[in-house]
Amino acid sequence: MVLNDPVSNALSKIMNAEKATKRDCVVKPFSKTLKEVLRIMNERMYIGGIGRINGCNAIKPRHSVKKGQFEKFEKRYLPAREFGMLVVSTSQGIMAHEDAKKKRIGGRLIAYVY
Repeated sequence: MVLNDPVSNALSKIMNAEKATKRDCVVKPFSKTLKEVLRIMNERMYIGGIGRINGCNAIKPRHSVKKGQFEKFEKRYLPAREFGMLVVSTSQGIMAHEDAKKKRIGGRLIAYVY
């Protein structure tokens, strides 16, 4: 069986490993987008240890977000204010939604983690 979204597959695998309290998780296949998503999760300390992720998943469809609309999607995907993050693909690269807010740019939602 071949699945077409490496980001969704990887985040599901990471979430399952987290629930099973496994220390390691091998993710295949890999993509540039997935690499950036994992880099951001690592920078924000969501991966690299056990017990840090309560929930994560890819966002489908990849909603387009204008610079003032992030709060709408925070309410939809995150459990509380300033708890968790959305990963956004912007014209300046893939970044956390807080960084996109600071730079006052929009983009497309890729994933969420909390």
